Amino acid sequence: MTDTGPREPRILLGIGFMMLAASFFPVMNGLVQWLSPRYPSEQIIWARISGQFVMMLALMLPGAGLMVFATRRPLLQIGRSFCQLSSTSLYFVAIATVPLAKAAAIGFLAPFIVALLAWPLLGEKPQLRRMLAVGAAFAGVLVVIRPGDDNFQPASLLILASSSFYALYQVLTRKVAPHDSAQTSTLWSSVVGCVVLTILVPFVWVTPATTADALAFLALGVLATAGHYCVARAMSYGQAAVISPFQYWQIVGSVLMGVAVTGLWPDWGTWAGAAVIIAAGVFMAVTEGRRRQG
Repeated sequence: MTDTGPREPRILLGIGFMMLAASFFPVMNGLVQWLSPRYPSEQIIWARISGQFVMMLALMLPGAGLMVFATRRPLLQIGRSFCQLSSTSLYFVAIATVPLAKAAAIGFLAPFIVALLAWPLLGEKPQLRRMLAVGAAFAGVLVVIRPGDDNFQPASLLILASSSFYALYQVLTRKVAPHDSAQTSTLWSSVVGCVVLTILVPFVWVTPATTADALAFLALGVLATAGHYCVARAMSYGQAAVISPFQYWQIVGSVLMGVAVTGLWPDWGTWAGAAVIIAAGVFMAVTEGRRRQG
């Protein structure tokens, strides 16, 4: 009989870190939705991206110095950074009007887009079960968005575009991983956003009107850094196939934050579509894990 005792606490710790990350992100998105009616999107996005960049820089520079920026694949890193900026920008603009739970449900499509892009960009042959999961996830997103319905929100399509850019970001991260360290890639992911938005922000800047607003801007970078750190820690404690499905805990935080900010509960389509997407994600994670073990 195999002794799995020592491994179980590590798996549970990984699940705990993933659920913690999935709790940080909805709070960050809730602050974005709260700030959006009063401040330009460019300023909010700048606070999120530059805040994370400054925090990571403060953590890494003492140990690695400026060499942490050294990359063997500069074009790939610039491409990753552009995708991160595009994904964040589209998402933040969208959640100014799209309910957080609906945005989170649509955003769950990103792993399935990665599965599609992995074939042409990474040479990973498509598996039938993977494609079935992808098809089910897209069906779930259609239930959430409901194009043609009276409740259709065009801004929901921005979430789809955001998920596509985020999926491409993940694929490019895989491609650059053999060449650059994780620390280098972490810093480079924010470089384009910091440069572009730091140039734009002075033209649209609105000084925070209250201490609460200023603290909310600061919290965006802190929450983003904490969330991504927890994801990295979670993946170090177990297989992605086991840990990743627990990112769906984010739907709970998104519902709670959405109610706190707007007072609105998700409609039936959001619940039903999210259930389909989550079921497809768990199915893909389990089948991918079994295939790799086999």
